[in-house]
Amino acid sequence: MPGLNEVVKAMCLHMPEAEEVLSHGLPEYRVRGKAFARYTVNHHGDGKLALILNASPAEQALMVQADPKVFFVPAYVGHRGWYAIDLAQGVPWKRVAELVQEAYCRVAPAPLAKQARPLKKVAKPDTVDLRKIDPFFAPKNQKLLAKLRRLCLSLPETTEDTAFGMPVFKAGKKTFCQFNCYHGRPTALFWVGPEGQTALTADARYTIPAYMGHNGWISLGLNKRFDEAEVHELALQSYRHFALKRMLKAL
Repeated sequence: MPGLNEVVKAMCLHMPEAEEVLSHGLPEYRVRGKAFARYTVNHHGDGKLALILNASPAEQALMVQADPKVFFVPAYVGHRGWYAIDLAQGVPWKRVAELVQEAYCRVAPAPLAKQARPLKKVAKPDTVDLRKIDPFFAPKNQKLLAKLRRLCLSLPETTEDTAFGMPVFKAGKKTFCQFNCYHGRPTALFWVGPEGQTALTADARYTIPAYMGHNGWISLGLNKRFDEAEVHELALQSYRHFALKRMLKAL
């Protein structure tokens, strides 16, 4: 049986001249530069396997009102009329293929829209269980998170929280460490400052993350090895940067 991502890709790329591109790290399907579908897995911790489709605000309202358990308004593009299908809710795959065609025809040039037909035989995916699809829940990544959690929570006045659906560790009210599995790659993020970034990126395991890199953060890939002493030193350095004086005294 194919994976869910393969099933989604087959339905979308069945449309004439459709192509798959990465947009903000997510698979997006376009025809001549115009997007008609996106596929997300636990996007920002929403707990859903979703296919997001281009539609008008009126179509969105009809879909969500008809079955709010299956259809919902997605983040970022929902205000433009797009709606999302929760693929774990048992919508017949033939119906999903038809909805993909409708979204495609909304943006495709008329000659291509006339040629569009929904995929007739949609293979059933091997699973629609989020915990089996999202790499975050893989046992090896949960073990890495457990190690990171133990190190971070051993420091004074630290707590665990979530941000964009991923675990973060706070010194008081300020985040000093994050864990994520974007693109299936387990990483830990710490503040090291601009000079620290320059020194560490000589090692291929380190990269400057998007959105946070300009503030002095670094991302350490944990898929190769977890050096406890190295991670502890990074966590401690980042903690010291954000901790209050009384917390530093408690060290």
